[in-house]
Amino acid sequence: MVGVVEEQYKISDPQVLKVVAHPLRVRLLGLLRADGPATASELARKVGESSGSTSYHLRELFKYGFIEEDDEQRDGRERRWRPRHRYTSWDAVEMTATAEGREAVRIMHLRQVEFVGRVMEEFDLADWPREWVDVSGMSDHMLHLPPDALREFHDKAEALLRDVVARYADDPEAKLVHVWMGSVPRTRQEDR
Repeated sequence: MVGVVEEQYKISDPQVLKVVAHPLRVRLLGLLRADGPATASELARKVGESSGSTSYHLRELFKYGFIEEDDEQRDGRERRWRPRHRYTSWDAVEMTATAEGREAVRIMHLRQVEFVGRVMEEFDLADWPREWVDVSGMSDHMLHLPPDALREFHDKAEALLRDVVARYADDPEAKLVHVWMGSVPRTRQEDR
């Protein structure tokens, strides 16, 4: 991504996580990360909001360090914005040490699930050639694992992703793709 200052923004303040967990803000930040710099008006058209609304939420993202002005691509009177980080992260154990932190993480998880749903609703298999249809989709596994095994899985999956991204970086057939990974322990009825 051109112009991104840092790889990640690691949040430790629940208030800052709540700022980005706002439904419109998280969409705006995602669009800037995926599509590159844009003005409030351009983003407003993409999300079906007024430019006044997107402008306000972009200023909030700027205030908390998620985005910055893109001086390289000025658009006359209107500011162009770009992301400062490739992705946002937080330490779940640290963040959930307080009720406020638990609520912020819960809200962010819900936003992530909403995003996955929106992407899958918009994904039409008829729009893609056979080779993309063959590798697209989701899987669902119900496994019996301890926390250490799940940590090992996450670490190895992240390492594998970094490896394949590096190896295929210059492939002309590469496209921007969504890759999700999530896991939570299942609460059984008898455990409640």
